[in-house]
Amino acid sequence: MEMGSRVVDSSLPPPVVPAASPLAAHLQPAVSNGSWEFNSTGGRRVLIVENDLDLANFLAEELRESRFLAEVVPGCEQMLELLQGNTWYDLLMLDLGSPPSRGIALLHRLRPMFPRLPILALTTRNSVEDKVLAFEAGADDCVAKPLSLTELFARVRALMRRHGATAPNCSRVGDLVMNREERRVERNGRRIDLTPRELAILDLMMRNAGRPVSRATLVNEVWKMPDQPSTNIVDVYIKYVRDKVDFPGEPRLIRTIRGFGYELRET
Repeated sequence: MEMGSRVVDSSLPPPVVPAASPLAAHLQPAVSNGSWEFNSTGGRRVLIVENDLDLANFLAEELRESRFLAEVVPGCEQMLELLQGNTWYDLLMLDLGSPPSRGIALLHRLRPMFPRLPILALTTRNSVEDKVLAFEAGADDCVAKPLSLTELFARVRALMRRHGATAPNCSRVGDLVMNREERRVERNGRRIDLTPRELAILDLMMRNAGRPVSRATLVNEVWKMPDQPSTNIVDVYIKYVRDKVDFPGEPRLIRTIRGFGYELRET
């Protein structure tokens, strides 16, 4: 069975899931209506909470192919631990489960805790009443299974556009504070003057605090050059930022992940 997916090269056919695959029950056949391309939104972080780990891992891989930073957790406790940590997520993809009343109760709990977090609910129920319950509980959008990846990713893109400025105005990692509205960065009360490029690098790393950010992601997000992941321009600018953020005698916040990229983490 073919399924809708991203198309990087329009001359290539979409990937195929065999009918016997467990994923087939959750995915609709692809509709051939010409090629389409998933708009690059590299650096945006998506958290997937799905009871079917095969499906969750498949969706995460599809998102990563489109330069998202996708993570999968199997349950509520792990999800809450991540959402309450230092990492800012741009979208939560939440399976309402069976019975969906549990997922509805979870939505009621999540919305006041994370009022600015876009939530895309996945459900096995396709009735208007069930979708209304999800919306009233706090979901920003709702997609019924079996999933059409074309529709699902279109809705992800729409939510990303609608919530383009989801990152909070202020972020803190240890004693490092960024005020995005004022474009102001301080550490332990010390004002840090950054160029626009340096500020963009630090902003991306603070949105992903505690998680490694690859050089390729930095090149794509800050320089908008997705075809040049091997350039050393990232290393040069990271040194500029590090020299301003990590003064001698202060705990080091910016760490090198050898062979991959960099990480901003509280000591």
